[in-house]
Amino acid sequence: MPDLKNDRYLRALLSQPVDVTPVWMMRQAGRYLPEYKTTRAQAGDFMSLCRNPELACEVTLQPLRRYALDAAILFSDILTVPDAMGLGLYFETGEGPRFTHPVRTAADVARLPVPDPEQDLGYVMDAVRTIRRELASAVPLIGFSGSPWTLATYMVEGGSSKAFTVIKKMLFAESQTLHLLLDKLADSVILYLNAQIKAGAQSVMIFDTWGGALSGRDYREFSLHYMHKIVDGLLREHEGRRVPVTLFTKGGGQWLEAMAATGCDALGLDWTTDIGEARTRVGDKVALQGNMDPSMLYASPARIEQEVETILTAFGQGNGHVFNLGHGIHQDVPPEHAGAFVDAVHRLSLPFHQ
Repeated sequence: MPDLKNDRYLRALLSQPVDVTPVWMMRQAGRYLPEYKTTRAQAGDFMSLCRNPELACEVTLQPLRRYALDAAILFSDILTVPDAMGLGLYFETGEGPRFTHPVRTAADVARLPVPDPEQDLGYVMDAVRTIRRELASAVPLIGFSGSPWTLATYMVEGGSSKAFTVIKKMLFAESQTLHLLLDKLADSVILYLNAQIKAGAQSVMIFDTWGGALSGRDYREFSLHYMHKIVDGLLREHEGRRVPVTLFTKGGGQWLEAMAATGCDALGLDWTTDIGEARTRVGDKVALQGNMDPSMLYASPARIEQEVETILTAFGQGNGHVFNLGHGIHQDVPPEHAGAFVDAVHRLSLPFHQ
């Protein structure tokens, strides 16, 4: 494989020296871009877009044509794994994802297959291979999965939830059933992410979107334990390079030390945690990714620049910072504001690396 023209994202995740702080945005390929909406209309619906490797590649590359981003992230969805387990994923307009066959009993869990990534999720691997080819070594490609706990919330609730009452009922009343489900999901995610790495993903990220809904004790037992299992099972070298692993628990700022102890390379932070305090807590053990409030992109470019400067200053001098939003970019953000954000990170971070 030819050397990457821009590898500062991978270097930053491994806390190696970089010239400027690298930046990418969660959900950077998405609905805030008019060209994305055009491609999605061409695909017909969201899952048809995910399942078409050429169109998934197209939307992955769209933000890179507009902005000087330091990484591409595979266009897919965290629910591809439960979908491949046969739960009947569909999307309700205005309601988000739904499953026809939610998982409610030990018998339901026992029936779930562990998907073969190349057979059952081959469209994802084809998308990874297509994107890697089309990137032509310009920037690294990030692969990803949902965490077992986060996937389980959708599978047990039957879709999105605010209170998580159904899965918490299982957690407290039938914890053994939930552990069996989470263990099967961890095995599935290990296979899925390793297949992405073999197909060409140069870094992987685990999105624990709903870990923050748990108490500290339950977080360690039902979320972090299974992410740790995944980290232990991942390929960490491929194509002669280290493959960095990032863990992101939204609402997980109080558990950073425990997260860092999993052996991951980096932690994602949401905007509720001060990045300077986080760096003090985890030291040089892991790199940090984040963590501007995505709603800041509604502000003027001058205000966005001010916020970028504030976060860079809070992190301070040195390496180990990947700039990102604290969660995904909102769909009604003006695209030019995203551009002002990316440019500000590169320009204003220069003095922090001298």
